[in-house]
Amino acid sequence: MGQSVLRATFACLLALTAAPSLANPAGASATVAPVELHRHAAAEARQGIAVDRDHAYVNDNSAIGKYDKRTGRKVASWAGDPAQFIHMNSCVVIRRQLVCAASNYPATPMISSVEWFDTRTMRHVASRSLGPAYGSLTWLDWHQGHWWAMFAHYDGRGGEPGRDHRYSVLVRYDRAFAETGVWRLPDSVLAQMAPYSSSGGSWGGDGLLYMTGHDRREAYALRLPTAGSTLVHVATVPFASPGQAIAWDRYEPALLWSIDRSTRQFIGARMPPIAGAQTP
Repeated sequence: MGQSVLRATFACLLALTAAPSLANPAGASATVAPVELHRHAAAEARQGIAVDRDHAYVNDNSAIGKYDKRTGRKVASWAGDPAQFIHMNSCVVIRRQLVCAASNYPATPMISSVEWFDTRTMRHVASRSLGPAYGSLTWLDWHQGHWWAMFAHYDGRGGEPGRDHRYSVLVRYDRAFAETGVWRLPDSVLAQMAPYSSSGGSWGGDGLLYMTGHDRREAYALRLPTAGSTLVHVATVPFASPGQAIAWDRYEPALLWSIDRSTRQFIGARMPPIAGAQTP
């Protein structure tokens, strides 16, 4: 074998070795573990969490507990009819309202709704059915004047015939819930979430969309593509909890809230920065 061929072979091997992994496809990385700052017990810690300046709203399928997010003291609660509130997956605080993503999981065909609550009184104040749209609505966020909604599909239980977790999509709506865009998840993220889908999602202050799956202790930072219909996987970062719905704290930068179903606790952890992320 000639030296020119050897050099070419070595260069090829070096390039393969240096190539970023699927976990960090763009070369961005955050290998430092999150720093846990808060951990409190909450009976409702089975689906997700939302936060405002002072409180955490921890939800189960048909119940919400309102807690002082710093001390863990429970200050209020709400419980709904399980026949109507079948599977409330997550919530987000928008001004003085708690906006929750709900579905009929594990029943099929999938049908979803958005439910509104008053954060001061904890009363249910409004509902909007989204019908049998793209799948099962697992989370909702408000960002740059739009609603961002995750519709999940599953392998097996709760899934629809002929469709698996790869059919999960992120849908953007305007204020009146008119559709303005649809994106699929990248294969590198779908592979980690299988056989489930994205259980949590929240836009970060760095301009990236952070998603979590069902049970892995990792979060996926993504951005919209400049072309095409697949989200770009920027980085995978260590995470304090095994998946489920999450909430960035809008009042404490870099603080991400989550739940641990196994211990019935909610957690606030300082997340490491991602190299190359730019604050908008």
